[in-house]
This record gives sequence, C-alpha cells and structure tokens, in this order.
Amino acid sequence: MEAKKELNAVGLSCPMPIIKTRKAIEELGSGEILLVLADDPGAKEDFPAWCEQTGNELLKMEEEAGVIKFYIKKK
Repeated sequence: MEAKKELNAVGLSCPMPIIKTRKAIEELGSGEILLVLADDPGAKEDFPAWCEQTGNELLKMEEEAGVIKFYIKKK
C-alpha cells in the first residue's frame, strides 16, 4: 500500500497525533492515503474512532517494534 504522505507522530501523546493527522489529511486529495506513525497506546482506539467520526477510512493498522502504523484513506 502506497501512501501519498507520511506523518511521524512518534513521541507525541494524545491528542496531538489526531490534531496533526487532521492537518495533514487536509493537504491530500480525496482517495489519497496518509500513513501515520504513532507510539501512544491510546492511538489504537483514537484513530479508528476519529476515522468513523470524520468519514475517512482506516484501511490498515499494524504494529511493528512499538510503532503503530495507520493507513488512512481520505474521504
């Protein structure tokens, strides 16, 4: 899966990863994918809920070496 843009939110605590994601996704066109990297454990619940609220689609969530990767498709 190829992301148009990547946002590194590692080291940031809630709610900063979501705030930065909201700004980053505004720069994308409809259907483009944003990859967000985060290590805040709360992000696993925050991102799916945020996507549901905003209408964006969480395509994939995976964790590797303590970093959670979220692939989000802009509505």
